[in-house]
Amino acid sequence: MKRFKSRRREGAYAVFEQSEARLVANLAAQVAELLGEGTPDVDRAGQDPLEAMLKLDGPVNEPDDPVLQRLLPPGYRDDDEAAADFRRFTERGLREAKITNARLVIASLRDGGMADDDDDSVEVDLDAAGVQAWLRTLTDVRLALATRLGIDDDEHRWDRDPDNPAAAMHDVYDWLGFVQETLVHAIDR
Repeated sequence: MKRFKSRRREGAYAVFEQSEARLVANLAAQVAELLGEGTPDVDRAGQDPLEAMLKLDGPVNEPDDPVLQRLLPPGYRDDDEAAADFRRFTERGLREAKITNARLVIASLRDGGMADDDDDSVEVDLDAAGVQAWLRTLTDVRLALATRLGIDDDEHRWDRDPDNPAAAMHDVYDWLGFVQETLVHAIDR
C-alpha cells in the first residue's frame, strides 16, 4: 500500500496488496469479535416497555478485558455512579457502532477484490461514510494493539531486535498508523 489518495469530495482511494488487505480485515474482525463477545444479556423483566424497546439498559460495570476497557472507557472517571449510568445507557450502542464500522471496513476490502491468493491488488474506494468507518476502525484496532503491546503514549519506544517476539506486531501497529495518517491527509485536501 502506497497511501490513501483523495478521490472525490470527502472520499478516498487506496490500493492494497492482498496480504495487507487480509491483515486489516483480520484485525478488524478480531476487534469486532471481542466487542461482540463481551456484550452481556440484560434481564428486562419488569422494565419499562419503552426502555426495553430502545435497549437503554446495558451493563453498569467496566469490562474485565484491558482492550475493552480502552475501547469502552468510563464516561466519568471521578464519579462511579454517573459512570455506571452512562455505561448502562451507551455501551450497547457504542459496541454495535464499532462492530458495524469494522464490518464496513471488511466489506470494502472484499468489494475491492480481497481474496485468498496473492494475485491482483485490492482497490478500496471510499465515500464519506466509508472514510469515517475506516478511521474509526483503524483507531480501534490500533488501541487494541497498543493495549496488548503495552504502548500507552505517542512516543512509544521498543526494541527493534528481530528476535523480539513482539517486533512484528509493533511493525503492524506502526504501519496501521501510516495507513490512518494517509487517509486523514487524503480527506484533508
